[in-house]
Amino acid sequence: MRAREFALIVVTALLTLGTIGTAQSQTWPQRPVTVVVPFAAGGNTDGIGRSIAQWLSDRLGQQFVVENRGGAGGAIAAEMVAKAPADGYTLFVAALPQIAIIPAISQTRYDPVKDFTPISVVGTNPFVLAVNKDVPVKNVPEFIDYVRKAPQPLSYASAGIGSLNHLSMALFLKLAGIDMIHVPYKGNAPAMSDVVAGHVPAIFTNLSDALPQAAAGTIRLIGVSGETRAPQIPDVPTVAEQGFPTFKTRTWNALMAPAKTDPAIIARVAREVAAAAKDPGFAERLNHLGVDPLGNSPTEFAALIAADIPFWAEAVRIAGVKEQ
Repeated sequence: MRAREFALIVVTALLTLGTIGTAQSQTWPQRPVTVVVPFAAGGNTDGIGRSIAQWLSDRLGQQFVVENRGGAGGAIAAEMVAKAPADGYTLFVAALPQIAIIPAISQTRYDPVKDFTPISVVGTNPFVLAVNKDVPVKNVPEFIDYVRKAPQPLSYASAGIGSLNHLSMALFLKLAGIDMIHVPYKGNAPAMSDVVAGHVPAIFTNLSDALPQAAAGTIRLIGVSGETRAPQIPDVPTVAEQGFPTFKTRTWNALMAPAKTDPAIIARVAREVAAAAKDPGFAERLNHLGVDPLGNSPTEFAALIAADIPFWAEAVRIAGVKEQ
């Protein structure tokens, strides 16, 4: 076969495949879509996943069914989605750890960049530095001074080795030039319980866990880890405002799809996430979870991932987390 004829056949085939893909995206979704949540029902990620699944169901006239697939910090769900058909009928409610932290501390059977297509960040949430009510500090500088002057080393709690609040505190301690003893727990709930009880004086925790305890007066919130103040606690300044302008950590939950999913489907879902982020009712539901809606574009989300992977890899190094 002559090269010219072969080239014509290849071009024709590619055009045909493109036409088929376009036609499929125009009729999508024709059946229920599985929305994989990497944790058990009841947590923040589950709440975000169910909120966006309901939004998509209402807007696109098809069921978006949440499937909770917990285990290994979300790595099991990530692997499941990575191996799923790229037909638009499997979406992943990814959390930052599955993309930027777990691959940095363990051997995963998925590639966080090559095996997924970014769609849009549904929402972001910062952490807040919380201390037990009996700790005599009201802000970050006072906390640092309190730690330095303590007659014995003080400790801090986290949800576990390599967790986001562990890494956030490790970054903060390095910037502040102070040392504390890390006390890892099996999850954020028991860690918070011991801070509330006064067994451990401090923790970086998510807003949804901190707000009820702060309202009850059992803990005091002294600094927000994000770039801006949290709307739920506008009187609490950021850590950056209190002398550490480079300290900015937060997590996110986002929709992703298996690699090579039709770009038209990706774009359609991204538009819906953006619309949801602007909807007052949807935003209110996320705010109750301590989450700020975002709804960025696939390109913007990809850039965020590209920045987060090296950032959190460095945090893992600073925290001294060994590969598991």
